[in-house]
Amino acid sequence: MNKKKMNKGEDTTPRNMVVAKHPHATASEQFRILRTNITYSGVDHPIRSVLFTSAISGAGKSTVAANMAIAYAQAGIKTLLVDGDLRRPTTHYTFEVSNRKGLSKAIINDVPPEEMVTKTEFDKLDLMTAGPIPPNPSELLASKSMEALMKALAIQYEMIIIDSPPLLAVTDSQLLCKQADGVVIITDVENNDRNELLDAKDLLEKAGANIIGVVLNNREERRGANEAYYYAEPVTES
Repeated sequence: MNKKKMNKGEDTTPRNMVVAKHPHATASEQFRILRTNITYSGVDHPIRSVLFTSAISGAGKSTVAANMAIAYAQAGIKTLLVDGDLRRPTTHYTFEVSNRKGLSKAIINDVPPEEMVTKTEFDKLDLMTAGPIPPNPSELLASKSMEALMKALAIQYEMIIIDSPPLLAVTDSQLLCKQADGVVIITDVENNDRNELLDAKDLLEKAGANIIGVVLNNREERRGANEAYYYAEPVTES
């Protein structure tokens, strides 16, 4: 799939990328605040890779992950966005690039990581799409090849953002969280279910994940602005 040919002067910014399209918007500022919060959550052990997931589908985790990747790149941090959803990948749609190469091929073919990476229009931001959908996603993500790949990428990038499948649907995120320094759970406040969130938290804890927060997606700002914004807070059971 080739990028769509754009007319002169036409906006080529990927869809839903509020941080790039509207840098002064309330939502964009919240992404920058989240970036800062992630930094401070790893004072003793720096956070250099973050997994974004959700309890169920439709929470907006892929959009949040993509915006966070751009936010890090805008701060001058060499960033890689990895589409870890080998079942229903979306980042190649978001950035309008080919999905012929990517994570699945990097794991199966054991090729140099840089060959499976796609440059984006943003300075400091690269993309590793999911690649062709394999018949055994969980086995690939749990493999030694996956672990070796992530170690190789960690040498090349200052921050790795991983977009992963919903926790209550498949086991993939529990496997992927082992490759990340921290995990952020996304929930849409309009469809928020506390029990589902707690179930998701329990699954991550059983997998040994370092949960660093929750993002409340599409929460209306109380001061009268029309934009939705994003807010991060710890996960608690009380």
